[in-house]
Amino acid sequence: MATPRINRGPVTARVLVLGSVVLIGACGGGGNRDALPATSARPSILLVTLDTTRADAIGPDATGVETPAFNALAARGRRFRQAYATVPETLPSHVSMMTGLYPAGHGVHENARNVPAHHAVAAERLQSAGYRTAAFLSAFVLAKRFGLARGFDVYDDELPPGEAERPSKATTDRALAYLAQPSEQPLFLWVHYFDPHAPYEPPEPFRSRYEGRPYLGEVAAMDEQLGRLVQAFERHAPGPVAMVIASDHGEGLGDHGESQHGNLLYQSTMHVPVVIVGPGIAPGVSDSPVSLRRVYHTVLDLAGVDPTGSLRRPDPEVVLGEAMKPYLGYGWQPQIMAVAGRLKAIDAGTLELYDVVADPRESRNLLPAGSVPPPVRKALDDYPVPSLDATPVPETLTEEARRNLASLGYVSASATPVVGRGAPRPVDMVGLFDVIEQASGLFVEERYADVIPLLKRILEADPSNLDAMLRLATAHSILGHSSLAIESFRKAAEIAPRSPDVRLSLALHYARGKEWPQAAALLERIVADTPDRLPAVEGLARIRERQDRIEDAVALWQKVHALRAPTAAELVHLGELAMYLGRTPLALASFESARAMQGPGFAHDFELGLLYVDARRLADARAALDRVPPSHPEYPMALFKRAQVSVLLNEPDRAARIEAARRHADASTRQLVANERLFRR
Repeated sequence: MATPRINRGPVTARVLVLGSVVLIGACGGGGNRDALPATSARPSILLVTLDTTRADAIGPDATGVETPAFNALAARGRRFRQAYATVPETLPSHVSMMTGLYPAGHGVHENARNVPAHHAVAAERLQSAGYRTAAFLSAFVLAKRFGLARGFDVYDDELPPGEAERPSKATTDRALAYLAQPSEQPLFLWVHYFDPHAPYEPPEPFRSRYEGRPYLGEVAAMDEQLGRLVQAFERHAPGPVAMVIASDHGEGLGDHGESQHGNLLYQSTMHVPVVIVGPGIAPGVSDSPVSLRRVYHTVLDLAGVDPTGSLRRPDPEVVLGEAMKPYLGYGWQPQIMAVAGRLKAIDAGTLELYDVVADPRESRNLLPAGSVPPPVRKALDDYPVPSLDATPVPETLTEEARRNLASLGYVSASATPVVGRGAPRPVDMVGLFDVIEQASGLFVEERYADVIPLLKRILEADPSNLDAMLRLATAHSILGHSSLAIESFRKAAEIAPRSPDVRLSLALHYARGKEWPQAAALLERIVADTPDRLPAVEGLARIRERQDRIEDAVALWQKVHALRAPTAAELVHLGELAMYLGRTPLALASFESARAMQGPGFAHDFELGLLYVDARRLADARAALDRVPPSHPEYPMALFKRAQVSVLLNEPDRAARIEAARRHADASTRQLVANERLFRR
């Protein structure tokens, strides 16, 4: 096996590659390029992104599927026959389309990361230029929490309850309702369709029409909604219209052993359909390689903001791409591709070279007989591999968010890997892709007994997989298999002797059982070294509760909530702790936030009522206590407090309230009612 790639030269210099053109010929772009007419003639712009859509599954060159809406757009506009994703995952690919940068430039290499705030996205620039901006998304992976909502007046990521995606018809319906609202302001509308993503479950009549080919059925169903959307946009959008239609990445469908996407850089997942239609765009087909990141530049060009880098007149360039998920998750070889003309090189520890025009399935590696063109070789060498230390495992996701991503097949590794000499090439590990995805999903679903056999299979094939070893240790720990857990933690420490992930996982193991006092010192050291290490802060908060150090626990839970959005249950728990300490303002804020999240399902109006009484917010106390049901175990106390409030508010039925409190009194309230001075007035 080859040694993993090592970055060469200062990263600050190489990063210039990520925001500018890597050229084969002359440098292009500039203020003298063709600009669109002035503000009065600016077109409304429709951007449609087709998730998980292979280039050979849609359009005039596709076989076995009918996509009339896309074909009609291709006939009217310019179709790019050699367009490439920057990365075969949804969020980072869309970040490239919205920033104009490769993943090494914007820093988002995987799903479930956050777009850095210092990178301006297309919607922000168009909004500043006077555009209305709206987006309609079809999957949780692009939820506003990940950072692409900046600059959008409307960002509709609302999904059906309990679902992590919605079908293209539902998304189109929402977009059409928005388009029906009259406005003279030019519009930038982004619509994202998720349908061809696994599992493939096309609606009728496409299910029957494409029986045995459900992926193509999903594409055909999506194309029907694309037709509805385009028709409505052309009818309702003000001014002239321009459209950009692009897929974010493809789907493996078994090519090179990859059933879905995210792990490899072959054409099945990186070669994507792209069509642009609008002013200044001559119909036709381009065979020059282009990058999806140019969607950003094209949208700015169409809006008359900046013509540099636009696909209306693309400059020749070496097109780059990456697939870092196996590297960041499992410590396998990092993967980079570079395309120039008809040649595509992949560097994954060893080099591969393909003529993708003559050999679109990349079945014949031209090396070592062929040679990699110098600009391609230089582009591969200059592309920065992300530092594992600078790309930490995301810890700010709620459990609900993790389950949503898992339901879409997106689960990140839970530990930073160690990349050793002889790290595997991802293409040599294709037999593990589906096993890893299944194991990751089961782990997130907390099906620990089911996941153990899969984790053992992974470790048999890849003994240095730190993520799998720690998940195996954690599964044994949660199931009470203490000796097996300790053995797995020992092996994890052998894989990564200095790993903070191993120390943290071991501390959390101790925290679960009778040895929990041992966890305190470990977690204290981890939090001291890395104050924002979320699982450590959470674990130490629980330890402080067991130690009856409630003040410390409250401070730690507040820090947890500052690091990630709390759930309603977590807010209730913080409220109860604060109430125990007599910290009424904090308790009130926590319970009120929980009630806002839970609505009618909120079950803590009794506590809220008591806190309102303590804060002398009597009208609020009255409303909260009136919501306490007779079935509540503290109903007699609620009646007693409600009677107090009634007297203090001088309500006309205060006597009846007092009588109700007396009649329903129990052992805890009987004496209180009898001795309450307010009731004697």
